Amino acid sequence: MDKDKSLEEYLEEHYVHRSNWLRAAVLGANDGILSMASLTAGVAAASVSRETIVLASLAGLVAGALSMAAGEYVSVSSQTDIEKADINREKQELADSPEEELALLTQIYVRRGLKEETAKQAALEMTEKDPLEAHVRDELGINEHNSANPIQAAIASFLAFAVGGLLPLLVALLAPLENMEYVIYGTSILFLVVLGYVSAKVGGAPPGKAILRLVFWGTIAMGITILVGHYFGVKV
Repeated sequence: MDKDKSLEEYLEEHYVHRSNWLRAAVLGANDGILSMASLTAGVAAASVSRETIVLASLAGLVAGALSMAAGEYVSVSSQTDIEKADINREKQELADSPEEELALLTQIYVRRGLKEETAKQAALEMTEKDPLEAHVRDELGINEHNSANPIQAAIASFLAFAVGGLLPLLVALLAPLENMEYVIYGTSILFLVVLGYVSAKVGGAPPGKAILRLVFWGTIAMGITILVGHYFGVKV
């Protein structure tokens, strides 16, 4: 750590504080691209009508974005409820048996590599400053960086899905009807490459693995859907 930098400036150079909203945004955008591309390509493989393809895609976009936001809100809210329940339980344990909780905190620090006396002193000082914060962070593993925000996650998922899903819909509007499913597949793979690169860079991670992961699963999802569309196609 550069001694000329403040703690806040140092922490800003790391990316863990972005993990919650970035996870929701990447999941939403990935789901938007994949869901819409798979749906649009599948319908395109089974239909010769652009109106049918666009209508199905538009309905999927609206339903998918709302479903993604609702699901993310419910999921993260459940996580938040569990965290709050654990914090309240920890607060009660501190009130009922402070000595036992101090001993537990000491053992946590010992397991992390501190000597017994050093761990005990650290536990005492942490307890004097804010016992609940110390136990919530070091015993339960809950801190401000990984604590979930349901509203933020829902909005990020909704917007990301809508933006991601809009891309295949635009392709369906502009691409030629003949072999449209393959045009959608190719452009969607390109969208996934861009998503993998951007998400990795925003999160401070190497982009190669993220791109390969998205392209691999995207190919499987769209490939199967195109095959289903061809097999069950009614050419309406």
